[in-house]
Amino acid sequence: MVTRPKILAFAGSLRKDSYNKKLIRIAVKGAEEAGGDVRLIDLLDYQFPLYNEDIERDSGVPEKAKELKKMMIESQGFLLSCPEYNSSISGVLKNTIDWASRQETPDEENLICFKKKIVTLMSASPGPLGGLRGLVTVRSIFGNINCIVLPNQKCISKAFDAFNADGSLKDLKAQESVLQLGRDHVNFLKSLDLKM
Repeated sequence: MVTRPKILAFAGSLRKDSYNKKLIRIAVKGAEEAGGDVRLIDLLDYQFPLYNEDIERDSGVPEKAKELKKMMIESQGFLLSCPEYNSSISGVLKNTIDWASRQETPDEENLICFKKKIVTLMSASPGPLGGLRGLVTVRSIFGNINCIVLPNQKCISKAFDAFNADGSLKDLKAQESVLQLGRDHVNFLKSLDLKM
């Protein structure tokens, strides 16, 4: 049994005051309460060019992409808060997935940083559906690259008015739901016999 699962958490947004960065912090708190060893990162610190096979051929995988991929490999699960861009996945999240999926050496296992990773999704959006449409795409992508995406998710609508100044949600039931997502993620990982 996994006693203290390692989890990588981030929002698929670069904006400093992103609603999804606020949301992921709540889920991280829940995961830590349940005993998870959580590493929260900001994709602002891991920027690289749009995936281009010419860049990969000429220069290899960017160093920042390698750093992020290494953290993904070392983790057993991902907590992700995903903004909805035009009813779909954000460009920065898709680009992160694309670079992380690349094999750095010919003998590296395909999709090594995604295989059997447990993923929990959430979203915050100004719209009335809270990013729900975007999560359909995100769920599909991770499911197709050998991740196990847990069924429970949370979407926060009207995000411009959903958060308190301290980053918590004004709706106490919603706050508890997001905390519980983090707890459930850890408890699911603890129930598995995962090999790092």
